[in-house]
Amino acid sequence: MATRPDTIWDTIERTLVGILGALAMVVGLVQVLGRYFFPAFAISWAEEVIVYLVVWGVMIISSQLVRTDGHVRPDLVLRLVPPGGQRWLEAFNCVVALVFCGGMVWYGWEIVDTSLLLDERSSSGLQFPMWIYYCSLPAGGVLMTMRYLIRLYRYVFRFDPATMTVGHHIPDHELPVNLSSLADH
Repeated sequence: MATRPDTIWDTIERTLVGILGALAMVVGLVQVLGRYFFPAFAISWAEEVIVYLVVWGVMIISSQLVRTDGHVRPDLVLRLVPPGGQRWLEAFNCVVALVFCGGMVWYGWEIVDTSLLLDERSSSGLQFPMWIYYCSLPAGGVLMTMRYLIRLYRYVFRFDPATMTVGHHIPDHELPVNLSSLADH
């Protein structure tokens, strides 16, 4: 059985976020252990690196929130209208979200470009190039844009009221890994 491209995409995103989270945890652990038990080996830039890793993780995983309906949307209003109305409200929500994501990408890139022009670096001893950190904004915007385009296509051209209306049950194989394990209990 062939693996669907969106399944590969989901796996890559979740794996990347897991790695970023694990790295943040390791850096934090090294910092705490160094600070209290081995002061000569304590690293001064740990908090800075943890912020960078977590922000990148949040921006990457925002795409998964789009896929699983985890972002802000008018659920209360959606429950009051029939499936056909839900379809078009969801499509409108996708268009608004695409405009927002477009702004994230555009202005995020402006920030990255300015940082590159100024050769902006962090103020810590690490002197980290800030454009790498700022790239998380347009990267997250692009990932969410792609997911919202897929959602919009599905609502406009492939609408299925049985599975695409508010309140429907999401099959376990479509839930994020951590939620699937909770569903078994």
